[in-house]
Amino acid sequence: MFEGLAFLDIILVGMLAAFVLLRLRSVLGRRTGHEQRNLRTRLRRGQDQPGRDDNVISLPDHEQAADHEIEPALAGDDTPLDATLTQIALADRNFEPSEFVVGARTAYEMIVTAFAAGDTKSLKPYLSEKVFDNFNSVIDSRKRAGQVQETTLVAINDAEIIEADLKGRIAELTVKIVSEMINVTKDTAGTVVGGDPTKVTSVTDIWTFTHNTRSSDPNWILVATRSSN
Repeated sequence: MFEGLAFLDIILVGMLAAFVLLRLRSVLGRRTGHEQRNLRTRLRRGQDQPGRDDNVISLPDHEQAADHEIEPALAGDDTPLDATLTQIALADRNFEPSEFVVGARTAYEMIVTAFAAGDTKSLKPYLSEKVFDNFNSVIDSRKRAGQVQETTLVAINDAEIIEADLKGRIAELTVKIVSEMINVTKDTAGTVVGGDPTKVTSVTDIWTFTHNTRSSDPNWILVATRSSN
């Protein structure tokens, strides 16, 4: 009798281990060697302007944000942010806030790098039409001036959801991203005309993404950017 119970315990433990493994694979994913190609899926449901500091990468649509505008409404029981995130999760069963933040960090790195390089092809799938047009306008202006922007993203120190909204089927999440980067502008001769290649600058960006919770497309699109710097 006891031998039978022990055998049953082994089976139950094995089933539990298999469930945990499958859950981890669904949350973390598997490295396949195609991470860059599949970067858009990491933002999944449940997953040079004049007059600005040359050491800060100046993205179009940036607006100065007052300190009170970027304070996160901490998620927790009975907070408005927590309640809205719960509503989004109910509308989209694949939505998970922590997975979304991971995707937002990845998208941030790709978008900042592609914007600096003038890579509009890589930018377009991640941006709303309005944001893309603004980014593209700045890139064209830079090319006409014969300037090249070089950006090194040193680190992303923090990323968190600070605002959430759900209007009908459209979910909107705003993320505060704190990073460190080196930003330099050079002319056609390679001479530095802006920024400091030896200076690492802390940058706080506020980015807003949107997604149709009933869409079969799991991707979130960047619809607005602003900065506290």
